[in-house]
Amino acid sequence: MKKRRRKSKQHRAARHAWWQRWLWHPLTRNRRLQLLLASPVLLVTVLLLVFSLLPVPTSSFMLQSPVKPVAHRWMPMKHISPWAALAVVAAEDQRFPQHWGLDLQAIWGAARKNWRYRHSDRRVGGSTITQQLAKNLFLWPGGYFRKLIEAPIALLIELLWPKQRILEVYLNIAEFGPGVYGIEAAAQRYFGISAARLTRFQAAQLAAVLPNPRQRRVNRPTAAQRQRAAWIERQMGQLGLRYVQDM
Repeated sequence: MKKRRRKSKQHRAARHAWWQRWLWHPLTRNRRLQLLLASPVLLVTVLLLVFSLLPVPTSSFMLQSPVKPVAHRWMPMKHISPWAALAVVAAEDQRFPQHWGLDLQAIWGAARKNWRYRHSDRRVGGSTITQQLAKNLFLWPGGYFRKLIEAPIALLIELLWPKQRILEVYLNIAEFGPGVYGIEAAAQRYFGISAARLTRFQAAQLAAVLPNPRQRRVNRPTAAQRQRAAWIERQMGQLGLRYVQDM
């Protein structure tokens, strides 16, 4: 009996020693580090797979908003005016149907312009709609470090979602004013109508506040903002509705 107890204790001690060796083995520590680094990627991938089918209830920007967001209501693309989709593409990312999340041509052009105007405030961005979606959905405003994270998430979004879904989610979580998130909330707030009834002119006015909705106002447009809205309307006319409907 004593021998059995002694063997049982030795067996338990050996088993614990094996777990301890496994836990603190250098290879195991590397695996733990790899798992730690891979966890955010896995989490984002799972969320994207879920949100590829279900409405997105909120976003990182909504949760970080300095003002309480107004009533946010998810609106399927079939209940959103096609002018709204065309307006944001014309304003923010005219190569949206062609690229895979990153528009290298736009990034290079923005870098050249920003270098030319590096001593002024005339800076431009080269972010695609997909990059803006990645930022709004998962990240935070500002910072070059965020840009490094934003790019691979944008590529992952393009891999898992079709273009129409990307545009649908973007329209539903984009900020169109302080606390005004989503095209439905914006249409109700500024025009008293549903997103389905937005006209070409109204859609251009909403798109003109992007990507700085906290500095620009739909209901109090500056002269520069009115010029931008008129430019967006001209671009919409050149692109045509089929540009966003055939994606």
